[in-house]
Amino acid sequence: MNTQDVIRLASQYLDNLSGHTFDVLDISKPVTIDAALNLTKVISKLSPLLGNLIEFNTVEFLNKQNEFSEFGKWQRQDPGFPDTIFVGKVQPTPGLEIKAWFPLATEITARFKDSQNHFQYDQTYVAMLAWLPEKIIYGKPRILDICVVSGLSVALARDTHYHNPPDYLVLEPEDTTQRTANLQQTNTSGYKFQGSVEEFLEAQKIVDSWGVEGKIYKPTREYQHLLRELLSQYKYRLDTNFAKMDRIVHPGIKKFKQRVYNIEFSSITVSQWNRLLSSRREDSIKKSLQDYLEIREESIDELLD
Repeated sequence: MNTQDVIRLASQYLDNLSGHTFDVLDISKPVTIDAALNLTKVISKLSPLLGNLIEFNTVEFLNKQNEFSEFGKWQRQDPGFPDTIFVGKVQPTPGLEIKAWFPLATEITARFKDSQNHFQYDQTYVAMLAWLPEKIIYGKPRILDICVVSGLSVALARDTHYHNPPDYLVLEPEDTTQRTANLQQTNTSGYKFQGSVEEFLEAQKIVDSWGVEGKIYKPTREYQHLLRELLSQYKYRLDTNFAKMDRIVHPGIKKFKQRVYNIEFSSITVSQWNRLLSSRREDSIKKSLQDYLEIREESIDELLD
């Protein structure tokens, strides 16, 4: 069994988790429509916690599969990248970066910043797990769908999408190989041009002097030197939204997102739930919660009895 065999087998098992309910947390059913409405406004805040719990359980799930036991064991890295690696006889070491997505949020907010240079053997893959509570806003977390894509392909799509000198620079981390493991830098960063029109035209002439090949992104030291010269000569701001999964324009992630939005959940699609619950039409939200989630309006007196 080689690295790609391990990743392929893990992907197959993860695919089988679609529809699976994780018994890690149970959100109680709201007792009134007003309570349900309030829950819709805060339920997404559970995503980081449940994402971590799903991550823990996913590693345990993979380690229960007998096919892996002969060659090694899945092991979490906390902190570290990727989230879990397959420690054993297989080299280079296979890894999975696990990202949970709550599709009632505005977008896939998880980020992927690691440099292309970390995926030269295509040994690390990204596993995205879309989840919702069993009853949209309450119940146990249920996996809707799963997408497993190459980490290298995500990094390439990200850098190709963002890279646009001199307007936008994608910079590799500095060389920190001499530092201890906890101080080594692995993340790329994005910078947006903030200079004047005149300065932009000057910077554009510099980029044009690089030739056609010079406009193609490269994670090499020589090419990064060219980008850092622009950064040192002109005004740029660090882009805090850089590398959000929803903005990388990766075809596999895009298809996965659309697939999840088309899933029917309590008689309407996830996309329709997303639009409804993110709207400000509280009357429509209350009616939908009553119709589909069987939450009835109750008076204070009923609750106190």
